[in-house]
Amino acid sequence: MKAFKSALENARLDPVYLFHGTDDFLKEEKVRALIARATDPSTRDFNLELLRGTECDGARLSGALEAMPMLAERRVVILRDPSALKKPVRERLMRYLASPALDTCLVLVLPAGSKADAELLGLASAVEFRALTDAELVQWIAHQALAACGTTITPDAATLLASYGGNDLALLTGELQKLSAFSQGETITATAVEAVTGVRPGHTLADLLDLAAARETTKAIALVDELLAQPKMSGVVVVLALTAQTLAIGWALSARARGLSAGRLEGEFFGLLKEGGAVLTGRSWGDAVGCWARAVPKWTAVEVDYALLRLLAADRALKDTKVSSEEQIVTSLLLAILPAASRRRAA
Repeated sequence: MKAFKSALENARLDPVYLFHGTDDFLKEEKVRALIARATDPSTRDFNLELLRGTECDGARLSGALEAMPMLAERRVVILRDPSALKKPVRERLMRYLASPALDTCLVLVLPAGSKADAELLGLASAVEFRALTDAELVQWIAHQALAACGTTITPDAATLLASYGGNDLALLTGELQKLSAFSQGETITATAVEAVTGVRPGHTLADLLDLAAARETTKAIALVDELLAQPKMSGVVVVLALTAQTLAIGWALSARARGLSAGRLEGEFFGLLKEGGAVLTGRSWGDAVGCWARAVPKWTAVEVDYALLRLLAADRALKDTKVSSEEQIVTSLLLAILPAASRRRAA
C-alpha cells in the first residue's frame, strides 16, 4: 500500500495492479484515485475502460488491452472480478500479463471473499486492502471527515462513531455527512454523534457482544431495549453478530484442544476473518478478536453447540413477527445462553 500511494503521488504507476483483500470500499476509493491521477478529464472517455469478469468476452478484453492511448500518455483499464472470466478469456489475460503494455495501467480488482491466486500475485503489483485496525479506523474517520465533508471530528467522537459502524466504511461515510450537516461545519463532537446515531458510550452493539462473550448476561440484557431503538439496528443484526462471535469462540475451543497456544489465538482469528470476507463482527476486527480470545476460557464446546441452536431458533423467530417482539426474542436468547448453572438458578 505504501508503494502504491507513492506511485500514485508521483504518477509513476506500474503496468498491472492487483487489488485484493477484505475491504471493497477502500479498493473502490483507490480505483477512483488512480483514474483521477492517471487520466485527463478531457480525454478520459477515450482512455478509460471499465470491464467486469462476469460480462467480459475475449474480443472486448483484447480490444481494451491492445488499444493505444488517444491524446494522452496512458490508458487505464479496470477489470473487476477477474476470477469470473471464462477459461479462454483468462488465458488471453495471462498472455497479456506476461508482457504488459507500458502505456496502459491495468487494474485487476478482486471482490472481498475472492482469494488472490499465486499466478496473479506473481504477475502484478499486488495491493492488499485489509480491514482497518482500531487505531487506523479512528484515523480514517478523522481523515474522511476532512476529505469528504470539510470538517474535523474530536478523537472521542471518532472512537464512538467507530464503535457504531465498525469496519463498514460506506456506512461511516454516510454518517459523517449527516454529522457534518448536523454540526453546521463546526467540529463534530461525541454529543453530535450521540444525537445523530442514537448511540451512547457503553450502550453499543460492541458493548453487548463483549458482555455476552464474558457471560455477563444480566448486564447484556439491560442494553437490549436501548440498543434496538438505535437507527440501523435490529434483532437480526444482533443475532448475526452473536452467531459470528459464538462460531469464533467454538472454533477457538477446538483449536485449543488440538494444541494451539492461547497466545496465537488473536492472530488466527485475524486469519479467519480475512478468509471469511464480509463477516458481521459488530465492531472493528481488533476489538472483536481481542474479545473472542478473552472469552474462550469462559465457554465449553457443549455450551457453544447449545448457544448455536438457540441462535438458529432466534433467527427463525425474528422472521415470524407474530411470535413476539424483537426485544423479547433477543432477551430470551441471551437468557437461554447463560452458563448452565445460571440457567438452573434463573429457572
